[in-house]
Amino acid sequence: MVTLQRVQLQTLLLLLFVVHLSRPVCVDVASDTEAVLGNNMRLTCISCLKREEVKSTTTVNWYFTSKENENSTSSRIHIYKHEKGTSESVDGHFNGRLVWNGSQDLQDVSIWIVNVSESDRGFYECYVHRQFDFGGFIYDSLTNKNITLTVKEKASNDTTAIYSEIMMYVLLVFLTLWLLVEMVYCYRKISKSDEQAQDTAY
Repeated sequence: MVTLQRVQLQTLLLLLFVVHLSRPVCVDVASDTEAVLGNNMRLTCISCLKREEVKSTTTVNWYFTSKENENSTSSRIHIYKHEKGTSESVDGHFNGRLVWNGSQDLQDVSIWIVNVSESDRGFYECYVHRQFDFGGFIYDSLTNKNITLTVKEKASNDTTAIYSEIMMYVLLVFLTLWLLVEMVYCYRKISKSDEQAQDTAY
């Protein structure tokens, strides 16, 4: 019994140590490119920081070029700006329909388009400008992400997503069962060793 309690205590301490060391990880994920008419659409733009401990000032600008003028740089419209904790939606057909959806550390600088319309199809550009302060030395960095958005009347069935979800649940069930088998096996092994220790004691 003493051995079982010792194992449980060591496992608990190990889990606490792992949880303490774990930190959120930034993963660069591509944005969805298919919006449904009348629904909300998230335009994902992620710009990971390689060294989070370095002080930085971040400015985010979003631009839009309509489908008809996709090859013309002069028809590009500035639609959104986020700087120093404040967001500003520029006037135009997006006015009041763009909502900030970024993270506090400004690694995720995504926005939502509310109530998607036909005129929202086109080319979106996300510019992330950072100024890093290395104690007297300022370093500028510019990241650019491009999204070509199509608008459909109805959502299309994504078979890949369905299969992925099924596989995820199958894997979760398998891992849970495997963990239960391992726990039972370890418990029996510990019980046997305790019994042997008691027999030798007598």
